[in-house]
Amino acid sequence: MKHRILQIGPITPSVDARLARDYDVTPLWQQPEPAAFLAEHGARFEGVAVHLRDACGAPLLEALPNAKVVANFGVGYDKIDVEAAKRLGMQVSNTPRVLDGCVADLAMGLAIDVARGISTTDRFVRAGGWKSGQRPLMTRVHGKNMGLLGFGGIGQAVARRAAGFDMAVRYHSRRPVENAPQRHEPSLVELAKWADFLVVACPGGPQTRHLVNAEVMDALGPAGILINIARGSIVDEAALVRALQAGRLGGAGLDVFENEPHVPEAMLDMDNVVVLSHIAGFTRESRADMERLVCDNLDAYFRSGHVMTPV
Repeated sequence: MKHRILQIGPITPSVDARLARDYDVTPLWQQPEPAAFLAEHGARFEGVAVHLRDACGAPLLEALPNAKVVANFGVGYDKIDVEAAKRLGMQVSNTPRVLDGCVADLAMGLAIDVARGISTTDRFVRAGGWKSGQRPLMTRVHGKNMGLLGFGGIGQAVARRAAGFDMAVRYHSRRPVENAPQRHEPSLVELAKWADFLVVACPGGPQTRHLVNAEVMDALGPAGILINIARGSIVDEAALVRALQAGRLGGAGLDVFENEPHVPEAMLDMDNVVVLSHIAGFTRESRADMERLVCDNLDAYFRSGHVMTPV
């Protein structure tokens, strides 16, 4: 008999099809009263499949007494109550590393775009502005200082790319990374003072909420550029708008926001801000790798009792 899986929401057509082929899947989002359904049928399920956008909190997990694995489609897992899952004896997996390269590529792309005004100049040319003048001088990227908030797989991938631009790299994390050649900076504020670019590449969640605050932005300064390819909650968005409006921060390249898909209206008119729609890992290659890994984690658990990429 197939193992019974509760799927919290649709993932992708490929994942949905593979899960339906290999497991006895129940789509929770199609239930008219999910809480009532779980109260009556929750004990049936042996595992959970969830997309990173969907909440998977303690009440839901507690309604699944026989589920022992939660397979998350995504690197981030801030919407899963991991502590509750561990307390209930559940293994939680995510899809790390498969996105590192694509996310790092985009981080560098945003840094170059903001510093050199690529998007702004594209709009300038399309609007006919070049016929009557030229854009102002911008700033170079190579040879500058790059600070990284977070030095996991994505942060280290950004560091490798920055080295190709002859940039000096330092990072801030809870503890130094063993054998990393880059310097660990214990203070985020001190890192921001040193950096020309500050790239946010740490996990989201309550522990990092508004870690990049007004003090950090002021330390980065009127020539500094903030890049966020992690989670919108890490940056105090209201403080960011104020810093940009006051000229206390040089610019920002943002792929994520606090209240997606809503972007602060004030940012849309700023030439020193590039705004994207959470596309850092949104490539055909990384999507295919994620699709395989979320299903492989479930398969591995039911085959061996252990997921491949535990949180």
